[in-house]
Amino acid sequence: MEKIALVAVIVGVAATALRFGLPKLVGALGLHPEYDGPRFNAPGKRALIVTTSQATLGPDGKKTGVFGSEMTAPYYEFVDAGMEVDVSSIRGGPIPIDPQSFLWFIADEADKRYLKDPTFQKKVKQSIAIADVKPENYDVIFLSGGWGAAYDLGTSEALGNVITKAWADKKIVGGVCHGPLGLLQAKDETGKPLVEGRNLTAVTDKQVKELGITQTPQHPERELRAAGANFASVTKFKDMFANHVVVDGRLVTGQNQNAGHEVARQMIRIAGGTPVSN
Repeated sequence: MEKIALVAVIVGVAATALRFGLPKLVGALGLHPEYDGPRFNAPGKRALIVTTSQATLGPDGKKTGVFGSEMTAPYYEFVDAGMEVDVSSIRGGPIPIDPQSFLWFIADEADKRYLKDPTFQKKVKQSIAIADVKPENYDVIFLSGGWGAAYDLGTSEALGNVITKAWADKKIVGGVCHGPLGLLQAKDETGKPLVEGRNLTAVTDKQVKELGITQTPQHPERELRAAGANFASVTKFKDMFANHVVVDGRLVTGQNQNAGHEVARQMIRIAGGTPVSN
């Protein structure tokens, strides 16, 4: 009995260490780094978050969608800045969320906040179809990523029209991870592709290969380079732990899920946010 009790204690200690140690470990490696840059207030401003409507990955039907923190992190940055925030998706209605993004050792603090926020959850369940969006109503448009975005953001003419109109109206446009694929159908004021000659970042080909998800129809680095973008990124032993943000005028992009907070704050700043004094 004593041996059984000792084993139970050891197992309990190991489980506790795993429960609290693993999130710290992946955080130390670079996942969801805490961004301590300046904050801004922007009461009266409005933001739109755009996500995928694609719920499956590949022929086996594995569940996917938007990666949680790529929607929740910018949402709460905008909300905490005093902004009104709407949520849109390519088809409208319930937004699929990649279940892996809410795993206990991966979830960002913004994800945990979302899971206790019925107001935000309602917006996600009743998202606005991108074809019904009026870009003139927003100061900031944020393109969320996740593997689902590789199926529909880069090929949506409706999204391209929204971004084109928003850009012409001097709005702030940005996104992270696979989100910048949503720029591919957009045009600038002269009618040329919006991304042509612009500095930006998104998920790297290296990260796609490292995660073994190469079956998606579009890969951000490949497509954006082909469209004429000046693509920049940084690397680590695994690119999912890397973090890079590029600001090019009114265009703000982040390399992957680690950049959501910083990209959102940069967008608020450019939109005329007032610095928050410490």
